Amino acid sequence: MSKRAEKTEINYSFKCPICSEGKIEISKVTYDVPDGDKILIIKFECNICYYSNNDIIPLTTNFTPGIMKLKVTNEDDLKSKIYRSPVGSLEIPELELVVNPGPRADFYYTNVEGILFRFENAVSIYRKNLEEDDAQIEEIDKILQDLGKALKGEFKFTLIITDTGGGSYIIPNDKSKYSFEKFEPKELN
Repeated sequence: MSKRAEKTEINYSFKCPICSEGKIEISKVTYDVPDGDKILIIKFECNICYYSNNDIIPLTTNFTPGIMKLKVTNEDDLKSKIYRSPVGSLEIPELELVVNPGPRADFYYTNVEGILFRFENAVSIYRKNLEEDDAQIEEIDKILQDLGKALKGEFKFTLIITDTGGGSYIIPNDKSKYSFEKFEPKELN
């Protein structure tokens, strides 16, 4: 176990809803993130079929609602850390890509590169489901091409997280490329 992780504790177990044979064990571990934050990782795992699911919950993060922007201009910026709360929307305007939170949205912790991989996967799935004569194909292929360039640090873009509840944050590799605009109470209504 990592020096950054505290001992795992198993708190509860129940019958697996996937295989109906095994037992889902719920375990938790508190992890010290290199940036000084702490996160709680809750893992659900079946002892027979090995179905698993994880939840990540921040323990020491800034819960200030607002708009975070990161200008990504090179490969090093792709390593900037991203933590998106369940109420945070994520946008890359230059690629016309947006993720709005849904009713089952989770916290997730990744980096800019991880966000781009998620977008690339979603756009690729969408592309595969289009008919070959669909008018959108050319536009979708251009987005995929630009995502490929972005993953190499060769496409400049802005990553925007809008979080009305707080909890999302960006840890930039270059602080001069980051901005935060706090929501005023009247903007939250």
